[in-house]
Amino acid sequence: MTASPRVERIVELTTTELNARLGEALALYVTAMNYPPGTVEQRAPMWLAHMMREDWRCVVALGEQDELVGIGYGYRGAAGQWWHEQVRRGLMQVSPPPVVDEWLSDYFELTELHVLPRAQGRGLGEDLLRRLMEGVKSSHVLLSTPEGPSKAWKLYRRVGFLDVLRHYQFTGDPRPFAVLGRTLPF
Repeated sequence: MTASPRVERIVELTTTELNARLGEALALYVTAMNYPPGTVEQRAPMWLAHMMREDWRCVVALGEQDELVGIGYGYRGAAGQWWHEQVRRGLMQVSPPPVVDEWLSDYFELTELHVLPRAQGRGLGEDLLRRLMEGVKSSHVLLSTPEGPSKAWKLYRRVGFLDVLRHYQFTGDPRPFAVLGRTLPF
């Protein structure tokens, strides 16, 4: 059995710093999500593109050997971005236009938040989330997560996220997702 890593610090990374550790960050993502290893090659271009978006921010938890133990990143969501357009399409089916506009007019998209499984259950996800949200100027934060009970769901509920859209199927993924949101600041 592998010992739980000790978290030494949570730090913000620049695009250059994350780019230098992209392989390690994507390996953490694949491990945390229990995805097949080939997912790294599929996700790398997307993560690189995300780093160029307005108000992009990234925080990581580092262990004793300066290894990545957790990661969170996001950016200002905007019309024309794939996720924004997918969520708009889903919301338009279940909500009146003013509600859709309220959620999608000024939000920070929490794109990724992951902690190595052996480091979960000790509040690290919440610490990363709170640190990532510090100083975000948007009026809301939105995220999507697979439906079903999970540690992530417990975290999001505990910090005040509400249902925005439930049982939504994003193009290209057969799983049902929930879109959750909350007002900022925390």
